[in-house]
Amino acid sequence: MEERSAKSRTSPGEFMRQVQAEGRKIIWPTRQETVTTSIFVGIMMVILAFFFLGIDTLFGKLVQFLLSLA
Repeated sequence: MEERSAKSRTSPGEFMRQVQAEGRKIIWPTRQETVTTSIFVGIMMVILAFFFLGIDTLFGKLVQFLLSLA
């Protein structure tokens, strides 16, 4: 078996202090940014839904045509 490298272990208290320090670095989006992003995501979902509906319909018709040849 291989031995673990000689890394120093972090105590639970020190770990929690590090987590809190990292948590303070978080920059939350503003309400306006959240609304704008949500609207953009909704619009993209609708566009992609219609795109994939068109592609699916096209391939469905193509497969139907190829099967009618057999």
